[in-house]
Amino acid sequence: MSEEIEVEALEVEVSVQPIELYKVLKIANLVSGGGEAKYAISDGYVAVNGEVELRKRCKIYDGDVIEFNGEYFVVICDQPVQEVIPRDQQPIKVAPVVKAPKKDKKAPPVKAKKNKAAPATSKNRSVTKKEAEKTEKKADTATGRKPISF
Repeated sequence: MSEEIEVEALEVEVSVQPIELYKVLKIANLVSGGGEAKYAISDGYVAVNGEVELRKRCKIYDGDVIEFNGEYFVVICDQPVQEVIPRDQQPIKVAPVVKAPKKDKKAPPVKAKKNKAAPATSKNRSVTKKEAEKTEKKADTATGRKPISF
Protein backbone atom coordinates (compact mmCIF):
# COMPACT_ATOMS: atom_id res chain seq x y z
CA MET A 1 0.00 0.00 0.00
CA SER A 2 1.91 3.00 -1.21
CA GLU A 3 0.40 6.40 -0.80
CA GLU A 4 1.18 9.12 -3.26
CA ILE A 5 1.61 12.52 -1.75
CA GLU A 6 1.15 15.52 -3.98
CA VAL A 7 3.81 18.11 -3.47
CA GLU A 8 4.13 21.40 -5.30
CA ALA A 9 7.21 21.28 -7.52
CA LEU A 10 8.92 24.12 -9.32
CA GLU A 11 9.92 23.67 -12.94
CA VAL A 12 13.50 23.88 -14.13
CA GLU A 13 13.79 24.31 -17.89
CA VAL A 14 16.95 22.96 -19.51
CA SER A 15 18.00 23.17 -23.14
CA VAL A 16 19.52 19.71 -23.55
CA GLN A 17 19.01 16.24 -22.18
CA PRO A 18 20.59 14.36 -20.60
CA ILE A 19 22.11 17.00 -18.35
CA GLU A 20 24.37 16.46 -15.37
CA LEU A 21 22.83 16.87 -11.92
CA TYR A 22 25.19 19.57 -10.67
CA LYS A 23 24.39 21.69 -13.75
CA VAL A 24 20.66 21.50 -12.98
CA LEU A 25 21.31 22.88 -9.50
CA LYS A 26 23.28 25.75 -11.05
CA ILE A 27 20.60 26.48 -13.69
CA ALA A 28 17.88 26.58 -11.01
CA ASN A 29 20.01 29.05 -8.98
CA LEU A 30 19.90 26.74 -5.97
CA VAL A 31 23.66 27.10 -5.47
CA SER A 32 26.11 29.87 -6.26
CA GLY A 33 28.47 27.74 -8.35
CA GLY A 34 29.45 24.32 -9.60
CA GLY A 35 31.78 23.61 -6.69
CA GLU A 36 29.02 24.26 -4.20
CA ALA A 37 26.63 22.05 -6.20
CA LYS A 38 29.13 19.17 -6.26
CA TYR A 39 29.73 19.54 -2.54
CA ALA A 40 25.97 19.44 -1.75
CA ILE A 41 25.51 16.33 -3.93
CA SER A 42 28.47 14.44 -2.48
CA ASP A 43 27.28 15.18 1.08
CA GLY A 44 23.86 13.64 0.34
CA TYR A 45 21.70 16.78 0.32
CA VAL A 46 20.19 16.02 -3.11
CA ALA A 47 17.66 13.33 -4.06
CA VAL A 48 16.63 12.36 -7.58
CA ASN A 49 13.25 10.67 -8.04
CA GLY A 50 13.00 10.00 -4.30
CA GLU A 51 16.46 8.46 -3.80
CA VAL A 52 19.55 10.19 -2.43
CA GLU A 53 22.00 10.73 -5.28
CA LEU A 54 25.74 10.97 -4.59
CA ARG A 55 26.90 11.08 -8.22
CA LYS A 56 27.65 14.66 -9.28
CA ARG A 57 27.38 13.86 -12.97
CA CYS A 58 24.24 11.75 -12.73
CA LYS A 59 22.32 12.08 -16.02
CA ILE A 60 19.02 13.92 -15.58
CA TYR A 61 16.21 13.64 -18.14
CA ASP A 62 12.90 15.38 -18.84
CA GLY A 63 10.42 14.65 -16.03
CA ASP A 64 12.96 13.75 -13.34
CA VAL A 65 12.16 15.16 -9.90
CA ILE A 66 15.00 16.66 -7.87
CA GLU A 67 14.69 17.33 -4.15
CA PHE A 68 17.03 19.87 -2.60
CA ASN A 69 16.76 21.93 0.57
CA GLY A 70 13.18 20.78 1.25
CA GLU A 71 11.94 21.85 -2.18
CA TYR A 72 11.06 19.79 -5.24
CA PHE A 73 12.00 20.62 -8.81
CA VAL A 74 10.81 19.00 -12.04
CA VAL A 75 13.18 19.07 -15.01
CA ILE A 76 11.48 20.22 -18.22
CA CYS A 77 13.17 19.83 -21.62
CA ASP A 78 11.50 19.97 -25.03
CA GLN A 79 14.60 18.76 -26.91
CA PRO A 80 15.07 15.08 -27.82
CA VAL A 81 17.59 12.98 -25.94
CA GLN A 82 21.07 13.31 -27.43
CA GLU A 83 23.00 10.12 -27.93
CA VAL A 84 26.15 9.89 -25.88
CA ILE A 85 28.89 8.09 -27.79
CA PRO A 86 31.65 6.56 -25.63
CA ARG A 87 35.10 8.00 -26.29
CA ASP A 88 36.49 4.75 -27.59
CA GLN A 89 33.76 4.65 -30.26
CA GLN A 90 33.98 8.29 -31.37
CA PRO A 91 35.45 8.90 -34.82
CA ILE A 92 39.04 10.12 -34.87
CA LYS A 93 39.47 13.60 -36.28
CA VAL A 94 42.58 14.00 -38.40
CA ALA A 95 43.91 17.44 -39.21
CA PRO A 96 44.55 18.09 -42.90
CA VAL A 97 48.17 18.16 -44.02
CA VAL A 98 49.24 21.61 -45.17
CA LYS A 99 52.26 21.78 -47.42
CA ALA A 100 54.65 24.71 -47.14
CA PRO A 101 55.04 26.79 -50.27
CA LYS A 102 58.10 26.00 -52.35
CA LYS A 103 60.94 28.48 -52.22
CA ASP A 104 61.96 30.21 -55.42
CA LYS A 105 65.63 29.40 -55.95
CA LYS A 106 66.11 32.29 -58.36
CA ALA A 107 65.31 35.02 -55.84
CA PRO A 108 68.40 36.58 -54.23
CA PRO A 109 68.68 36.33 -50.46
CA VAL A 110 67.44 39.38 -48.59
CA LYS A 111 70.03 41.01 -46.38
CA ALA A 112 68.89 42.64 -43.18
CA LYS A 113 69.83 46.27 -42.80
CA LYS A 114 71.74 47.17 -39.70
CA ASN A 115 70.09 49.74 -37.50
CA LYS A 116 72.53 52.59 -36.97
CA ALA A 117 70.34 54.33 -34.38
CA ALA A 118 71.82 55.19 -31.03
CA PRO A 119 71.24 52.68 -28.23
CA ALA A 120 68.07 53.23 -26.19
CA THR A 121 67.95 53.67 -22.44
CA SER A 122 65.65 51.88 -20.04
CA LYS A 123 62.99 54.54 -20.63
CA ASN A 124 62.78 53.63 -24.36
CA ARG A 125 64.03 56.98 -25.57
CA SER A 126 66.80 57.78 -27.98
CA VAL A 127 70.21 58.54 -26.56
CA THR A 128 72.10 61.53 -27.89
CA LYS A 129 75.62 61.15 -29.23
CA LYS A 130 77.05 62.87 -26.14
CA GLU A 131 75.30 60.45 -23.80
CA ALA A 132 76.46 57.51 -25.90
CA GLU A 133 80.07 58.77 -25.74
CA LYS A 134 79.82 59.11 -21.95
CA THR A 135 78.74 55.49 -21.60
CA GLU A 136 81.53 54.39 -23.92
CA LYS A 137 84.09 56.24 -21.80
CA LYS A 138 82.86 54.40 -18.73
CA ALA A 139 83.90 51.07 -20.21
CA ASP A 140 86.39 49.05 -18.22
CA THR A 141 89.82 49.72 -19.69
CA ALA A 142 91.25 46.35 -18.63
CA THR A 143 88.58 44.16 -20.23
CA GLY A 144 86.94 46.59 -22.63
CA ARG A 145 83.48 45.69 -21.33
CA LYS A 146 80.74 48.27 -20.99
CA PRO A 147 78.68 48.40 -17.80
CA ILE A 148 75.15 47.04 -17.86
CA SER A 149 72.37 49.33 -16.68
CA PHE A 150 68.72 48.50 -16.25
